[in-house]
Amino acid sequence: MHDRNISRRTLLSSTAVAAAAVASTAAVTTTATAAVPGRRDSARARARLRRVIARMSLEEKVGQLFVMRVYGHSATAPDQADIDANLTEIGVRTAAELIEKYHVGGIIYFAWAHNTRDPHQIAALSNGIQKAGLAKETPVPLLVATDQEHGIVCRIGKPATLLPGAMAYGAGRSHDDARTAGRIAGAELAAMGVRQDYAPDADVNVNPANPVIGVRSFGADPQAVAGLVAAQVSGYQSAGIASTVKHFPGHGDTKDDSHFAIPTINHTVEQWTEIDAPPFKAAIDAGITAIMTAHIIVPALDPSGDPATLSHPIVTGVLREQLGYDGVVITDALDMAGVREKYGDDRVPVLAVKAGIDQLLNPPDFPLAYNSVLAAVKSGEISEERVEESVLRIFELKDRLGLFDAPYVAEREVDRVVGTRAHLAAADRIAERTTTLLVNKDGLLPLSRRKQREVLVVGADPASPSLSDGPPTKVVAGALTELGFDATALSTGTAPTAAQIDAAVAAAEGKDVVVVATYNVSATSSQRTLVSSLIATGVPVVTLSIRNPYDIAQLPDVRASVAAYAWTDVELRAAARVIAGKARPRGRLPVPVQRADDPARELYPIGYGLGY
Repeated sequence: MHDRNISRRTLLSSTAVAAAAVASTAAVTTTATAAVPGRRDSARARARLRRVIARMSLEEKVGQLFVMRVYGHSATAPDQADIDANLTEIGVRTAAELIEKYHVGGIIYFAWAHNTRDPHQIAALSNGIQKAGLAKETPVPLLVATDQEHGIVCRIGKPATLLPGAMAYGAGRSHDDARTAGRIAGAELAAMGVRQDYAPDADVNVNPANPVIGVRSFGADPQAVAGLVAAQVSGYQSAGIASTVKHFPGHGDTKDDSHFAIPTINHTVEQWTEIDAPPFKAAIDAGITAIMTAHIIVPALDPSGDPATLSHPIVTGVLREQLGYDGVVITDALDMAGVREKYGDDRVPVLAVKAGIDQLLNPPDFPLAYNSVLAAVKSGEISEERVEESVLRIFELKDRLGLFDAPYVAEREVDRVVGTRAHLAAADRIAERTTTLLVNKDGLLPLSRRKQREVLVVGADPASPSLSDGPPTKVVAGALTELGFDATALSTGTAPTAAQIDAAVAAAEGKDVVVVATYNVSATSSQRTLVSSLIATGVPVVTLSIRNPYDIAQLPDVRASVAAYAWTDVELRAAARVIAGKARPRGRLPVPVQRADDPARELYPIGYGLGY
């Protein structure tokens, strides 16, 4: 039996301040501490944490393993539509009810769940979540998390600082820039109460056809990726954030997206050791606090056909025993098809815990997942000691982040830290060092405001991150106009129709140059027809790849080509400054570009890039 009548003070000495905060709204202004996540807890701290765990019920322990989504901008008073969504999907009305009923150890924020309207709202939501956790009989702070990789994966938009994505840093080749970006991103997240970031991506993108990683990776050179991963981990964690590298054991060589299928990585052990392992080893050496697993099959590491997330040989055998990692291991989202095809939703979380996982992220049917793990412990399939082992790791992480001492964030910190002029200026400077010039026939670039004043910007307009300026054609045209050009925008989409192509050709009449934003151009893409039709007008054409840099292989006849690596405002503005000659192109390809007519041959190698 567990003693349920103990005082909060006896639970853990460092919770005294946090527990008192439940009774005092003034305590909500306590600033989150910038703890050092990489340090090892003392034996005394671990003993105190063990005493907390010993006083918890089994239900509380199991709840700590889960990190769950919840709809709403507020922990206690979300909009009615979000209450209805929570009741339908989880069986509770609010985040506070989720914490009270299921004792979850963490919450993940999504823009689509209406968690991230603006920085002040996010901070208030985070404080409400912590208040709910500390109001329980066993007061435990929560890990609030999100995917804020920057580049093409951002859950929190303007006025927070939006930074370049991973492949842009690969092009910039600066560990200092990667570290600085991590520190800025981490500081802003911490100010909003988000203390775990599922970033950076440690996958080595050696497959140009990879549909899910691509520019989320730092590149195709394992050692270069390893150095940038370590630098960014250092930056995040210096700001008091639990950095989480992903997707172990390596998602960089796949043609399938694990959101929709189970990819198989056919690397040998030797190839895995040479290609996939170095970034994860570097992260571990850098003191990484958490590692996320991939829903991929790697037969050389586990021939059973189980995805890595559910694989004891991979999670425990390779990650913990072979690589010596003893920190928190979290699953990728459990609502993804890659982990659900072989086993039912009731078995997936159980098998993940048995494999060695600590945190179970976002199961599709949360009550089923929770009750399945609880039943597995009660039946003896999973020992209570095994659950306590994971809870201790999670508690140690929370303690290292200072959450037991100072779980709340202050409104004044939001204004002081988030989206500051210094951070925005740093993002612009970093982005300028990443833009890559691949083609520049006859010195077309930089453009001259005197000779090439009239500019048409056409092309793809994928959805921009929340609260960014977007769409891309508008951002580029606006940036060029600010730089003294007369630029107009015309969106033609990622799959332009014949009518859209005709409209672009008509709009190009009388223009001095056309800039075409391209997005993952394939051999069959109508973007190729758009570009060739514009070239046929005789107006000089500049292509700007706004996602993968491989587009140029499909567009050999353009006069000039620039790679931006993402379509976020900061990278597009930097590319516009390069096109206009206000900045020099300094980026170098972090991945090779193969020839379209002979993929076995390189068109441009790693490290290629022009200048002026």
